Amino acid sequence: MAELLSSGFDPVAFHARFRPQAIACVDLASGASYTYRRLCADADACARSLVERLGNAHGARIAVVSRNSALLAVITLACDRAGAIFVPLNWRLTATELAVLLKDSEPGLILRQEEFATTVEEAAELAGCTALRLSPEDVARPSERGESGENDAAGLTPAAFEGPSILLYTSGTTGRPKGVIITRWNALFSALNFVAVAKLTPDSVLLCDSPMFHTVGLIAITRSALFHGACVLISDRFVPSKSIARLSDPGLGITHYFVVPQMIEALLADPSFAAADLSRMTALFSGGGPLSPNLVLQCQRRGVLLVNGFGMSEVGSAMHMPLDADYMATNAHSVGFAAPFIEFMLADPDGKAVARGETGEILVRGPSVSPGYWRQEEATRASRSGDWFRSGDLARQQADGSYVIVDRLKDMYISGGENVYPAEVEAVLREAPGVADAAVVGIADERWGEVGCAFVQAAQPGAPDEQAIRNHCQGRLARFKQPAYIRFVDALPRTGSGKVRKDLLRKQFQSS
Repeated sequence: MAELLSSGFDPVAFHARFRPQAIACVDLASGASYTYRRLCADADACARSLVERLGNAHGARIAVVSRNSALLAVITLACDRAGAIFVPLNWRLTATELAVLLKDSEPGLILRQEEFATTVEEAAELAGCTALRLSPEDVARPSERGESGENDAAGLTPAAFEGPSILLYTSGTTGRPKGVIITRWNALFSALNFVAVAKLTPDSVLLCDSPMFHTVGLIAITRSALFHGACVLISDRFVPSKSIARLSDPGLGITHYFVVPQMIEALLADPSFAAADLSRMTALFSGGGPLSPNLVLQCQRRGVLLVNGFGMSEVGSAMHMPLDADYMATNAHSVGFAAPFIEFMLADPDGKAVARGETGEILVRGPSVSPGYWRQEEATRASRSGDWFRSGDLARQQADGSYVIVDRLKDMYISGGENVYPAEVEAVLREAPGVADAAVVGIADERWGEVGCAFVQAAQPGAPDEQAIRNHCQGRLARFKQPAYIRFVDALPRTGSGKVRKDLLRKQFQSS
């Protein structure tokens, strides 16, 4: 099918011609509203600006450090049209962490929101790059002068449909970040998968509180809406009371909202939730962690369906629960069924399929699956089993065909919807004063889902100073990565081959 689509294939340009006055997106922070005609024109203007600045934008990485905004939607579409690669970076990271990503991606242009100027400028200096202020005037140079609704592709070389379009960074288990390559083909089919499972229509209205440096905010929400001709309302941050007011506002008419479990808990705990009118909602869509039956039932009592799903940067939207209240009420532990354009197999350590009901690693293949990691051939090879992508997650399939996530093969844990990889934290801890070695495990937490506990081995007799270790982490790790607990041990328990026994460390924490 890919060969039937030219590199100029552009769903937003189609909607700009077919329904030019329909609202594509609204920037809730500024109030700016974009029709499909305006969005298409601004994306063209931005694409031309990129070409003017870079000479040849094809293959160039455009790094962006910014909270959510409609301008990010403009830039990612412009990168496709100019043949550039969109690299949205986590604005929560420290300058040291950002510098690592900048050195890896080697962007031709870094755009930063004013709020993060100091951090980004420091990171850019460490990486030997230059950063520019992110604003419509400095970047996109949009114009409303007589747009016809047609995108003017003359002089632009769009990204190849199966070439890199987006890099989404996720930390590796070795501590080295990995840039997940997303092609235009991947993004399209990931969006189509979400459109199918979420019952999205051109009349749908989606609220995007999820950060657009994640696959959920950028692709599942924003691109799904824009590719399907729907409307996305882009919020620059999650504030429970504001989100509740927006979900209740009949003038906004929001039908779809994506959350992580901690966001649901925050919404339910807010005093304004009791009077919220969520009757227009198709559902609240959750991911990033298990849902408790209590959360599901609390939402259903308020007349809104809360459903879970499974996905990741490398595969996009992959599994989802049916939009059925009765099924969800009795299967809150499940993540549902495979999306239409993706295939799953649960495999044993030898790569052979396990029987239904048995636990196996989730293997995935389909057009939404990433071709690999940016400049990391070894990591790409390790992530494959033949033509299957290895997720690193363990699951079992129920009698009706739905899936239940059992555990993670890797040590990664999720804190407040953010993936935390212990190896990265451990590397920082080992550089702290008085620390010889360290191991980090994820610990269940009522507020954040999971938090880190660091087990620290002293370099010399006597425990290191805990506050000094915390101070050391603050300048090197984002807040969500910093361990909530620090425990001092004489030695880390290890296997005969030298691997840390993290199962024993978890038991030690539970018994302490």
